[in-house]
Amino acid sequence: MKIHGLMKMTLLDYPGLVACTVFLGGCDMRCPYCHNWELLDMNAPAIMDDEELLAFLNTRKGLLDAVVFTGGEALLRNDLAEVIRKVRKLGFKIKLDTNGNHPDKLKNIVEEGLIDYVAMDVKNSPDRYGMTIGLPEFSTVRIGESIEYLLHGPVEYEFRTTVVKQFHDEESFRQIGEWIRGAKRYYLQGFVDRDTVPYEGLSACSREQMETFLTIVAPCVQTAEIRGV
Repeated sequence: MKIHGLMKMTLLDYPGLVACTVFLGGCDMRCPYCHNWELLDMNAPAIMDDEELLAFLNTRKGLLDAVVFTGGEALLRNDLAEVIRKVRKLGFKIKLDTNGNHPDKLKNIVEEGLIDYVAMDVKNSPDRYGMTIGLPEFSTVRIGESIEYLLHGPVEYEFRTTVVKQFHDEESFRQIGEWIRGAKRYYLQGFVDRDTVPYEGLSACSREQMETFLTIVAPCVQTAEIRGV
């Protein structure tokens, strides 16, 4: 497996655990506000392969609790499950970050017992999804299937939305709240403009706006919080 990035230690990516984060190239969305735009190409130059990753993890036993697989979109990798099996044998918990566009792959990898925690991005309300991810004709059917699976499935999870002023408003969060009603955890994340973001002119919402959005969605979920603001 080609690996396109590695954060050797993080206290933020896996709730309550010390983890490293593995970045995999390749994505089937084109979000204008993406922080990892350089990871869209699965065939971009890699920094290591899976054997080098396993060698690194062998040196981190007792120091790290978990490994996070993110992207891009990690579920595009056909060899993901094979690599995770090897990582689990080393004693690490596994978190998966996903855009939710591959419900069958998500279900298969969870029900094999390979994943301990899933973080799924809910990009926007259904009627604004295509605009928000840069694919105007996008169907949200598979997104809805992934939401339903996580809501009623066996794995710990969270939903999260990166909030961009140009794409989100109060109606966005009324619809998102209904879409994920009953969810255990939902996070609003503040957009941060970086050099790697592909489109200029995008901006974050104010703390006050974020608080307003939070009050709209909070009654629909068990726990709702703001991150990164």
